Order: sequence, then C-alpha cells, then structure tokens
Amino acid sequence: MRFSGLPALRSEALTLYQRTISVIISVLLAITAMSLFTAVLLSDGVDPLDIIRIALVAVSTLWLSWGAMLALNGLFFRHGPVARLPEGVALRGTTAILVPIYNEDPLGTYSRVAAMYSGLARIGPSDRFHFFILSDTREEAVARSEEAWFARLLAECGAQGRMFYRRRQVNTGKKAGNIADFVTSSGALYDYMLFLDADSLMEPETIVEMARRIEAAPKLGLLQTLPKIIQARSWFGRAMQFSAAYFSPVFANGVATVQGEEGPFWGHNAICRTRAFAASCGLPVLSGPPPFGGHILSHDFVEAALLARAGWSVRVDTDLEGSFEEAPENVIDYAKRDRRWCQGNLQHSRLVLAPGLRMWNRFTFLQGIMAYAASPIWLLFLVASIVAPVVTAPPDYFPEPHMLFPNFPHSETTKAIVLLAGIFGLLLLPKFLILLRYVFTRTNRQFGGFAPAVFSIVIEILWSSLLAPLMLMYQSRSVAQVLAGTDGGWPAANRDDGTIPLGQAWAASRWIVVTGLIALASAWFFAPEVLVWLLPTSLPMIFAPFLIWMTSTPGSGRLAAILGLFATPSELSPSPVIVERNAILARWRSDANAADLMGASPRDGRLQPLRA
Repeated sequence: MRFSGLPALRSEALTLYQRTISVIISVLLAITAMSLFTAVLLSDGVDPLDIIRIALVAVSTLWLSWGAMLALNGLFFRHGPVARLPEGVALRGTTAILVPIYNEDPLGTYSRVAAMYSGLARIGPSDRFHFFILSDTREEAVARSEEAWFARLLAECGAQGRMFYRRRQVNTGKKAGNIADFVTSSGALYDYMLFLDADSLMEPETIVEMARRIEAAPKLGLLQTLPKIIQARSWFGRAMQFSAAYFSPVFANGVATVQGEEGPFWGHNAICRTRAFAASCGLPVLSGPPPFGGHILSHDFVEAALLARAGWSVRVDTDLEGSFEEAPENVIDYAKRDRRWCQGNLQHSRLVLAPGLRMWNRFTFLQGIMAYAASPIWLLFLVASIVAPVVTAPPDYFPEPHMLFPNFPHSETTKAIVLLAGIFGLLLLPKFLILLRYVFTRTNRQFGGFAPAVFSIVIEILWSSLLAPLMLMYQSRSVAQVLAGTDGGWPAANRDDGTIPLGQAWAASRWIVVTGLIALASAWFFAPEVLVWLLPTSLPMIFAPFLIWMTSTPGSGRLAAILGLFATPSELSPSPVIVERNAILARWRSDANAADLMGASPRDGRLQPLRA
C-alpha cells in the first residue's frame, strides 16, 4: 500500500502508522467533544448525572470518530499492485465453491449457481471449480424440492461430477458446522474453498481472478471481496443498495487499509486456502448455554483471527468487482438478521482475551461489540438528558450570604453549538468527501449523473435519519435480550418480496411507538427545554409502523425509481451474470407455474429436467 505523496514504506510499517494515526485522531476528537460537553454541563455546577452524560458522549464520539477515520483512510490511501499468476500461466489448484443453504427457495439459489457455472464453462477453466450445495434445511417439503430442482440444475448445466448436493441430518454448529463438515469429509480434495451464501452471486471472471491471486501468494490464507447489494425492490432495499454501492467501497478500503494483512472475513464471497482453514479454524464450543455459550454464531471474525494467529494473511481486495449479494427488503427482516449478528458479536466478549490472538484481531472483536453497544449508549444518553432537569437542583444565583447581586452562570452556548456541529460533521463529512471524490473522478456517471447522485444522497441522509431511531430501539432491545440470557437462534432468511402489512408492522413496532410517546410526554412535563431536541428521535418512533409498512412494498421501490432515486451501476448497467441469472430464474418459475397448473410438481418427480 502507498500513500499519495509519501515515500514508499514497508506494508507492515505503513499499516502500523495508519492504525496509530487513526486511533490517536479518534481519541483526540473524543476528548475534544468531552471537553466541550463538560464545559456546557458544568457551567451551572457539578451533578452526578452530568458526569454520566459526559462519559456517554465521550464513548459515542469515539465510535463516530473511528468511523470517520475509516472513511478518510479509504479516501486518501490506495492499494498497490497485488500478486497474481502471470498471464498465460494456467491455474493449477482446484476450488470447491460452497453454497450453504437453510430452508431456502431452491429456484432462487440454484439459478445463481447455474449462472455462475455457465459463466465458468464459457471462459474456460470450469474443471478447476466444483460446486457444492450444502443443505441444513429442516423442513422436509423444502428438502424434497431442493433435491428435485438439483436434478434439473445438474441436467441443464451438464455438470455431473462437478456439482454436488448434500443434506445434513443434524445441523450441529449451524453454518460454521456445515462448512466444517465439508472440510472434514471432502476438503482434502481441494486446494481452495470459495464461500458463498444462498443469495451470493459472482462474475466468473472474479471467481477465477480470486483463485489466481491466492495461488500466487503462498502466505495468503483468505481473500475477501466487497459484495455489492443487488436486486432490491422496495424503498428500504433500494436505499440500502444505493448506500452500499456509493459509500461502502470507500469505507471498505479504509477497513482494508488499517487492518492490513489481518483483514476482515465477512463469511461469504471470499476464497480461502483449504489447508490453512483446516489446520487453523477449528472453532471451540464455548462453555455454558447460549447466548454467550455454545456454538460461535459470528464465526467469520473468529476464523479470520485464527488464520492470523497461525501466521496466514487475511486480506480484502476492494478492487475486485463482480461480487454481489442480496439484502432484506424491510426493516423487520433487517432487524431479525441484525439480532443474530448482535448475539454473535457480543459473544466475542468471551474471546477477546483468548490466548495467542494478535492485538488487532482483539481490537476487531471490540469494534464488533461496540457496533451494537453504541445504540444502548445513545439511548441511555437520551434518557439521562430527560431525567437530568428533574433530579438536578435549580441553580443558586446567591451562593454566598448577603450578596447584593446574583451570580449568573457563564453562558456556554458557543461551545454547545460547536459540539453539535462537530457531531453532525463526523456523521456527514465522510459522505460529502466521497461525493466530492466521485465528482472529480466522474464516478457519478455510473449512478445516473451528478444531479441524480446528489438528490439520492440527500434523500438517503434524510431517510437514514428517520430510520436511525428505529434501529436504535431494535439494537438496544437485542443487546438487552442477549444480556438477559435470551437466545435468538438462527432464523431462516426471508427472500420473498418483503412486503410488511400495516398490521404486522404495528405488531412488530408498537413497543417502539409506546416508548416514543412516553419519551415525548416525559419531556413535555419534566424537561420542556429538551423537547425540541427530542422530536427528531421520538417522531419516527411514533410513526414507526407507517415507516416500516410504506417502505417495504415494491410500489415504494418503483416510486423511488420514477423519482430517479437510488440508481446504482448494477441496476443501470447489469453485470452479465445478473442478466443470465434473472433469465434462468424467470424460465424456471414459468415452468414451475405451468407444472402446478397441470398438477405436476418438482417434488413428485413429474417435471422432467430440461436442457438449456
């Protein structure tokens, strides 16, 4: 890696430099915010509740500052060339492409596999890549459908001997156990493993390039790509898709910069050296019951740490395009998935002090924990701000006996304004800088042009501001549930159209509505001076059911498209593998519907496999 304008440094030294500078600046910004807030609160005397609020602001600002530093690293640092096999040198290693599934729609998953396999066959080295459908499905009807449609997938692709299906009878260890089962039973046959999720899709050229890069770097244990979100249909999904496409590459580059060779593993769309994984990544079963004990849920961070502990490098190459995934279409499905991630990340508190881990991997665990602890911290700050005027004694304007003139507290309004501007700056400055960069590099053309991109950014900021209180409440509840010992399990993903009826939205968020009403009423009666500042948080909470319902429908997504909002490169100029996958899926669904009309079904074997 190199920094523009600086002499070339060794990669390890530069990574250490970037980490150190980023941490120091984040701490200094947090100290500055704490000092300003201290001056504002203590201008009329010291109160114990003020001390608590100062500490909460310090921790929250430190977290915001760290996020901003990741963006700045991503903007101003760039990666140098990476090792890869020279042109003309054939790929020697074989790769197992693993697709773990759990109660999934087989048509959706298999159509992605068919498109990737077809692409690999078209560009040449398909004999170097074998696909494995690793089923952990518990529902027998879904399992029968998986088997029947796999027969069609196999026949259409002509992939006998290169494509396999296996269903575990007992899904011990969930996804991590599914992968471990493959490693112990078949891993020795393959040099590399490419991890996919059921909704993952990759360009065949990207798959081959990943294999060529890991084969050219003997110490590279795992190579991660940055998956882009595609196929979003609702307002919620399209906003997330746009944000991921526009901002995430810069933030991911910042992550790659500060983590160096101890980089992230996000569990999918990544290739790993099988021997390194088998020797290093055996996961322990933690003592005690879930949520803190039992099998490790967020296994990917732990596997990355174990690879680094064994001396392997773990890297994310953000220049690799053609890596895709899908995402939830509504707030409820997103919150359900986030609940599992919350439990997995908090579970890492058991592993922070595990022997032999590198310091940066321990810090990564702490970052993951803080990603969820930040929400209850902000919530506690809001509660403390409402309670403070109630429990704080009124100011004493005559602290000394026989004073003729009152002693008014010194006004700290300027410092309060500076603090508020600084917090908004940490939130918005990275997005503004990314916009400026894309203006100069003309990247905005890929998002429909400058005006549509700016319009989308403004609306995305407003929408994320409305969404933030809801996610604060869902994440705070998740943290409370985990701390209370409630196991959230591993719910199956919902990959339907995502529409949430208003009644269901109300049932899932009425507690948020009640909380928002209580907060607003409490501020009205006990702390009217904070009422105006509480409105941006409480009003979205009160209207949560309507926000969830209105932004979950395909119609809301079509409205965004009509308005020219949230356009992305994958939508305006779809990758060939996306086009092919959609065509396969449409044809299969048409055949399935026709078979249902004739009384036949893939499950009973009367729908015969067809060749493409």
